[in-house]
Amino acid sequence: MHVHVNAAVSVDGKLSTRRREQLAISGPEDFARMERVRAASDAVLVGVGTVLADDPSLLRHDERHRRNLGKEGLPARVIADSRARTPPDAAILEGPAVTYLLVTDRAPDDRVDTLRTAGAEIRTVGDDRVNLAAAVEMLAHDGHERLMIEGGGEVIFSAFEAGIVDELTLFIGSLVVGGREAPTLVDGEGFIEEFPQLDLREVERLDDGVVLSYDA
Repeated sequence: MHVHVNAAVSVDGKLSTRRREQLAISGPEDFARMERVRAASDAVLVGVGTVLADDPSLLRHDERHRRNLGKEGLPARVIADSRARTPPDAAILEGPAVTYLLVTDRAPDDRVDTLRTAGAEIRTVGDDRVNLAAAVEMLAHDGHERLMIEGGGEVIFSAFEAGIVDELTLFIGSLVVGGREAPTLVDGEGFIEEFPQLDLREVERLDDGVVLSYDA
């Protein structure tokens, strides 16, 4: 499976403010680019932190681009949610697209049952933390060939840690957010000795910023 991480950050590398408030980092040109990436994907993954902070539906995509690629239906939606904290009325559970909820053995049974009733397809992949490598294998087994990861920082770190990232596309906006507690592109525990290496493939100016495209 091809795994594509896509994100937008401030010039100082922040995904949002220290209050986890959503920011308008990019503009219409980058939104259109992002919708093309979604349209080319079979599934789109976010962490539960993004669900709790932004309540995304993950339904917007470039329908014409998807048709031109010969893809049918909507990209599946995937939530990495170790403890099943997703609200049962979350927008990501609504609409026609399937939603996978990735949980662990530590997720409370009552929460899992509630979210299953709300429409989520529950998949247990991990003991304490969601195992993204196992999740990728599961999605590939279900016939998905391209996965887009939209964040947040904890999930993106887990993806790099698991060694599943094939491509990173990063929009860098022209604003400074600051704050030592504001989430960054890659949070988690961080790397100490071995660091993922990227190959810069392309630099493109969009809106009031730039898009950096890397192969991983």
